[in-house]
Amino acid sequence: MQPDIRTLDLNLLKTLDALLDERSVTRAAERLSLTQPAVSGMLTRLRESLGDPLFKRGQRGMVPTLRALELAGPVKKVLEDIEALLRPQAFDPAAAELTLAVASTDYALQVVMLPFLATIRTRAPGIRVAVLPIQDQRVHAQLERGEIDMALVTPDSAPGDLHVRRLFDERYVCVLREDHPYAGRRKLTLDRFCAMDHALVSYRGGSFSGVTDEALARLGRSRRVTVSVTSFLALPELVRHSELMAVVPRRLAMQAKGLAVLEPPLEIPGFTKSVVWHERTHHSPAHRWIRTLLAEVSQRKP
Repeated sequence: MQPDIRTLDLNLLKTLDALLDERSVTRAAERLSLTQPAVSGMLTRLRESLGDPLFKRGQRGMVPTLRALELAGPVKKVLEDIEALLRPQAFDPAAAELTLAVASTDYALQVVMLPFLATIRTRAPGIRVAVLPIQDQRVHAQLERGEIDMALVTPDSAPGDLHVRRLFDERYVCVLREDHPYAGRRKLTLDRFCAMDHALVSYRGGSFSGVTDEALARLGRSRRVTVSVTSFLALPELVRHSELMAVVPRRLAMQAKGLAVLEPPLEIPGFTKSVVWHERTHHSPAHRWIRTLLAEVSQRKP
């Protein structure tokens, strides 16, 4: 009767391998950290499963049958293959070839992904990276289905059952074109701030109010927002060629050319930028290395 792989205990193969090497139930039991009766019982099951006595008593121990000798090489290879399958894979960035998909806002693209992409190109040139627009309501489903591998988010928009790692805390500053009449002021007053024309980013489009306006409202004040755009990447260029002021994340301001940076005259709550990922990639050596590199790059001083 041919043995059924569905019912064959792989521990029996380990026992057969030990018996073939040791030619002794006693030594095989010691090697496997089992009792002699346990190994004898496994040998009985092996004989029943394979339809062959496998070993016969000899003057110097157990003598394998021809069937047992035929099985010796294949059994050892099967066990080695299984061990290799279960062994954690070593990850070599320089030799790695994979595609990474990251969901990001345009702000995170500018201040997180661009430095990250420049670094990963030198350390792991075989890794391809696709940066996709973030869709807050779909992030969890995209991660679960493997459409994206990571998402750059703020904690308040991160689904609760994902893995999360804080990258950095961000605060807001004011920017003007560098030759603006107020650019050289050491301190910006609240009255002057409120009197100026402002531009802001509305990701959903069409809104003329944001976190700055909420902070002003708590003081009983307001400002005049005359331009609303949907991209942080367009905002520095807009300010550079106008009389407008904008309140922007500090990291973005520090990267922009031709702009003066001033401290806001009121407390504006900042935000935390984090990366989230699904359990699907949590234990992957490649993805662990990528996430560590992302955190390393993000924590460099801008």
